[in-house]
Amino acid sequence: MTDTPISAELQTAFGAAVAHSKTLTTRPDNQTLLQLYGLYKQGSAGDVSGERPGMTDFVARAKWDAWAARKGMPRAEAMQAYIDQINALFF
Repeated sequence: MTDTPISAELQTAFGAAVAHSKTLTTRPDNQTLLQLYGLYKQGSAGDVSGERPGMTDFVARAKWDAWAARKGMPRAEAMQAYIDQINALFF
C-alpha cells in the first residue's frame, strides 16, 4: 500500500492541532488519550514498528496497541482524524 502525498495544508493543520493539544485545560480520559496517541503516531510515522512491549510495561503496551489498531490507515486520514478529534475537545 502506497500512502498518498500529504498536502502542505494538512501538514500545517496537523502541526497546529498537536500544538493546540498541549493547551487543553482539562485532561481527557485515558481512552481518548490513547485514541489521540494512536492517530498521532499513525499520522506522523505510519504503521506501527518495533516489538510489542511486555506485559509488565502497561503504559507502553497500551500506547503500542493504540498505534497498532491504526495499522493500514493512510497517514493523511490519521492526521485528519487527529485534527478532528482535537477540535472536538475544544469546541
